[in-house]
Amino acid sequence: MSVQLWTWILVGITFSIYFGIAIWARAGSTKEFYVAGGGVSPLANGMATAADWMSAASFISMAGIISFAGYDGSVYLMGWTGGYVLLALLLAPYLRKFGKFTVPDFIGDRYYSNTARTVAVICALIVSFTYVAGQMRGVGIVFSQFLQVDINIGVIIGMAVVLVFAFLGGMKGITYTQVAQYCVLIFAFMVPAFFISMQMTGNPIPQMGMGGKVEGGTFLLDKLDALHTQLGFNEYTSGTKSTWDVFAITLALMAGTAGLPHVIVRFFTVPKVKDARKSAGLALLFIAILYTTAPAIAVFARTNLIETVDNKSYTEIPQWFKNWEDTGLIAWADKNNDGKIQYVAGNALEGKKPVFTDARGANGERLISNANTSSNELYVDRDIMVLANPEIANLPNWVIALVAAGGLAAALSTAAGLLLVISTSISHDLIKKQIKPDISEKAELMAARIAILVAIIIAGIFGIYPPGFVAAVVALAFGLAAASFFPAIILGIFDKRMNSKGAIAGMIVGITLMLFYMIRYKTGLIGVMDARPASEWWFGTSPEGFGTVAMIINVIVSVVVSRMTAPPPENVQEMVESIRIPSNAGEASSH
Repeated sequence: MSVQLWTWILVGITFSIYFGIAIWARAGSTKEFYVAGGGVSPLANGMATAADWMSAASFISMAGIISFAGYDGSVYLMGWTGGYVLLALLLAPYLRKFGKFTVPDFIGDRYYSNTARTVAVICALIVSFTYVAGQMRGVGIVFSQFLQVDINIGVIIGMAVVLVFAFLGGMKGITYTQVAQYCVLIFAFMVPAFFISMQMTGNPIPQMGMGGKVEGGTFLLDKLDALHTQLGFNEYTSGTKSTWDVFAITLALMAGTAGLPHVIVRFFTVPKVKDARKSAGLALLFIAILYTTAPAIAVFARTNLIETVDNKSYTEIPQWFKNWEDTGLIAWADKNNDGKIQYVAGNALEGKKPVFTDARGANGERLISNANTSSNELYVDRDIMVLANPEIANLPNWVIALVAAGGLAAALSTAAGLLLVISTSISHDLIKKQIKPDISEKAELMAARIAILVAIIIAGIFGIYPPGFVAAVVALAFGLAAASFFPAIILGIFDKRMNSKGAIAGMIVGITLMLFYMIRYKTGLIGVMDARPASEWWFGTSPEGFGTVAMIINVIVSVVVSRMTAPPPENVQEMVESIRIPSNAGEASSH
């Protein structure tokens, strides 16, 4: 069977399962909609948390960015896994003991202020919409290639699918759908890794294959380093980032992980504090399966890509290249008319998205209008490396289709969790807690569903017009979470003297500073039309790592302002003391 037919079959089966679960788990109360009734087992919650957090960035884009960045890409592995250690030790048990539905709920009650709650809602919306843009982009990429539709149409299809199980089931439906999605995505990620590792190194375990030898007795990483130097790139195993930027990005990703509202809310779905800690540990285990495999897939994909395309005639290039070229995610310009693809360092298109024309070249390639006039050039979108990897390695069609189903599962699971955060922030934290406290449960549930509908339309627009490739967009969301939520939550748990004025000032300064830097140096909308170059970064800090700087400033502002103003009420200080004692924790509540 063809790849497309296999894809329709596997995607159809998995989507049928998701829809079935959504119908079975239809939420009938706000508690079921917000926290799945508070009765999810640690095992199920661990799998759901892993699926919720292992987004399109993890499945589709992380191996892609490591494939291109080499050693520098390790910051994503360290930051995103290290964040779960912080979450398990410093946040999950205490937030579960507090027993609220949402992060803004915690901040509003801990800081005894609706202003703090509103600021937290705004921060949650900014973080969630930034994050969900990457997920919808990932859905569009998968659909565009494997179902042969336009990327924008793929985004719209993904919006409709997420809407069904998020709209019907809320957290209850999303939780059990995410358990199924974790099984699909981890199977889809590991199967091609086993195949390719065996094919290239003779060892079926990809983590060991990456350090193994290829045909001829050369170590795989040594071979890749040699290929890189021959083409003018830095050695794959060398890094170009400064030590400070590596530290800043890693810490921003760690703190961002521990401050992401759609991950934190998962720990309100379990019955007990002990279960929250177990869930975090199990989630880290489930995540580690994929995260220890991603570097191997990156190495396999990079090696196969270079050997397949460099200095090869376009007329003899495999069909997968032309298929991805039709989606606009690979481009080649034949400037010297020799009919051969050259993949070398210094191409004008390197890192720059091509602008396509309607015409075709002499060899049948898509023509691009923004190529250099002197050299042959190749553009490869980082987000396709995992999806194209099985095709590059000539794996069976069903494996290629399986990866498509896994990519969709990863993107849709996280998108659903983020949309629920957006929905609850509006229906619960704004409407129920501030605008209309006497709203009925039925009306609140309807408001939550309407909020999901509006949010998914906005998310789809972000997916159609994303500010960058998936992992970069997601990394910025982590920086925003680190700059806003993480200090407010940590100080709220461990500093009795922290008051509402300090927390509000810190969150506003942190999120504003991060947004300014992100827009200034990533999109160029402030002051100039083009994003500012790396030579102008503050303290040599990249936009992905600036969350660390903004977080530190947030902490300083919070502590200074809180010490210059009145301390919190006595009952709030007693509450802070009580949530540190791991006993007598009730169910998650809305009041």
